[in-house]
Amino acid sequence: MKFKEALERAAALCSGQERNTREMLRKLSEWGVGEEDSEKIIQRLKAERFLDDRRYASSYVKDKFRFNRWGRMKIRFALRQKGIPEDMIEEALDQIDQEEYFQVCRDLLGQKSATLKEKDPYARKARLLRFASQRGFESDLIYRILQSDE
Repeated sequence: MKFKEALERAAALCSGQERNTREMLRKLSEWGVGEEDSEKIIQRLKAERFLDDRRYASSYVKDKFRFNRWGRMKIRFALRQKGIPEDMIEEALDQIDQEEYFQVCRDLLGQKSATLKEKDPYARKARLLRFASQRGFESDLIYRILQSDE
């Protein structure tokens, strides 16, 4: 694939939805674009603001928190897997409102609690703790919510 064609295709891909650098490098490689040309394309996409890892991280955090109701730990892990630098991850996670975060965790625990048939309070608490942990919420936050709801 020629440089200009690859650049246009990459720009079109980035304009449709947020992408990160690692994802675009993989796409360019799949298209058969050489390493040197790939780097030039990435630099051009960044210069023209088609590609911005900081913006990608921010958007990813908002989407996963609001729509999937993931906690910080799960979001952080997913962004690391996508090759986003740690400082950008922290900056994006700091945008989550503390009160809203607490409320989302409390709501999730309340909804899950209503579906549990478990009678034993310790087993019930353990299941709720596991559930919220798998969603990426911190155990100290989960404990605080479970303690306050007793």
